[in-house]
Amino acid sequence: MNRQLIRSYILLVAVAILLFTVPVAFTLTKQLRDDTELSVRREAATMALLLGGGDSISCEALTEVARAYRQETPGEVQVTPTGSCTPDLPRPAEDAALTRAVEKNEATTDWGSDFIWGRQLKVTVPAEGGAAAVRIVYSTSDMTRRLWSIWGFRAGLAVFVLAAAAAIGAYAARRITAPLRELNSMASKFSDGDLTARSPVTGPPETQTLARTLNQGAERLDTLVASQRIFVADASHQLRTPLTALRLSLDNIADGVDDEFVREDVEQATAEVVRMSRLVNGLLVLARAEAKVTDAEPLPLMDIVDERLTVWRPAADERGVTIALKGSGVDGRPSVLASPGHLDQVLDNVLSNALEVSPDGGTITVRLETGSGAREVVLSVADGGPGMSDAEKSRAFDRFWRGQGLTGRSGSGLGLAVVRQLVTDDGGTVALTDAPGGGLCVRITLRAAQRGG
Repeated sequence: MNRQLIRSYILLVAVAILLFTVPVAFTLTKQLRDDTELSVRREAATMALLLGGGDSISCEALTEVARAYRQETPGEVQVTPTGSCTPDLPRPAEDAALTRAVEKNEATTDWGSDFIWGRQLKVTVPAEGGAAAVRIVYSTSDMTRRLWSIWGFRAGLAVFVLAAAAAIGAYAARRITAPLRELNSMASKFSDGDLTARSPVTGPPETQTLARTLNQGAERLDTLVASQRIFVADASHQLRTPLTALRLSLDNIADGVDDEFVREDVEQATAEVVRMSRLVNGLLVLARAEAKVTDAEPLPLMDIVDERLTVWRPAADERGVTIALKGSGVDGRPSVLASPGHLDQVLDNVLSNALEVSPDGGTITVRLETGSGAREVVLSVADGGPGMSDAEKSRAFDRFWRGQGLTGRSGSGLGLAVVRQLVTDDGGTVALTDAPGGGLCVRITLRAAQRGG
C-alpha cells in the first residue's frame, strides 16, 4: 500500500509538472525564435537601406556594418552588388528566396526546418529601389544551446521535484498507513495464537473505529477461549480424584470376590476406569498445550532426542522392539526453535504411539534430516506397524480418534492432536506418510535456529 500511495503522489506531481512546465518551455522556445527572427530581419533591413543608398559612403558603411555584424554575431552578411555599390562581401546563392526579393521586392525568412529550426536561419531582404538584396545567414547553434538549457533546466527541476515528492510521499504514506500496520501486526500475532494481542487506537477516525472493534472482538474471543481452557483443565483435574478412588474401590472389590464371572466384570470395569483416567489425563495435557504459547528459543534437538530415547528404550526392550537413531543429511548437532518442554512431550506421544502399534521384535526408526535450504530440520519416527490408509491419515489428528493398535486399544485418541498443537505453536508442521517397508512415518518439520545468533 505504501508503494501505491507513493506512486500516486509521484503521478500527480508529474502530471502537474507536465501541465505547467511543458507549455512554459514551448512558450520560451517560441519567444526565442521570434526574438531572433525579429533581430535578424531588423539588421538585414538596415543593411538593405545602406545597399540602396547609391553612394560610396553608404556602400562603405554597409561593408563596415557587415564585418562588425559577423564579428559580434554568428551571422554572415551576403549582398547582391549594384551598379553603384559593389562591397567586398559574399554573394548569396541563386534560389527562389533571392528571386522573390530581387524581382518581386518581397522579404523572406527560411528557418531550414518546420520542427523548431534547422542549422541556419536565412533572411533575405530586398534593397531600396529593387534589383538587389541583402541576405543574412544566421547560425542557430547558439539558439540550440539556449534551447537545451531551457529544457534541461526544467527537466532537472522536474526530476528534483519528483524526488522531493517521492520522499515526502514516502513519509506521508508511512504516516497514513501506520495505523494499518498496527492492525496487521495485531492480526499476525492473533493468527499465531497470541489472543492477548491488541492494536493501539490511533490514526484517522475510520481506523480508530476499526481498531476498537477488533480489540473488542479479540477481548471477547480471548475470554471465551480462556474460559473453555480453564473449564477443561479444571474438569480434567477434578475428575482424576474420583476416578482414582473408583479404581481403588474396584481393586478392593476384586480382591474380595470369589465368583469368577463377577471378577471378570470387575476387571472389565477397572479397564474402563483406567481408559477414562488416560482420557482425562490427555484432556489435561491438551488444555495445557492450548494455553498461552511461550517464546520459542534455540534448543539442541539431538540432546532432546537422546534423552527421550533413553527413557523409552527400557519399555521397548521388554517387547524386543529396537529403537534406532539415524541422522542422514544433518550437519553437526542442529538446534531448532521451540518452546521448552514441547519437544519432550511431542517425542513422548509419537514414541508411545509407535510402540503401541509395533509388533514384538520390530524396529522403530528415528531419523534426523535437513529440510529445504538448511532452514528446517525434519524429525521422523517410523514404526513397523500396520500403517494407515489415506482415510485414516486424514482423521488421525482429530481429537478422540483412535487407530488399531497391536498391543491394545486403550489410548485416549489425543496423542497426535497434542503433537500437532505443540508443533504448530512452534511454527512447524507434522504430517503422516507411509514408512519404507510398511508401517507409518510421522514427519515433524521444525524451524532451524540460525547459527551465530
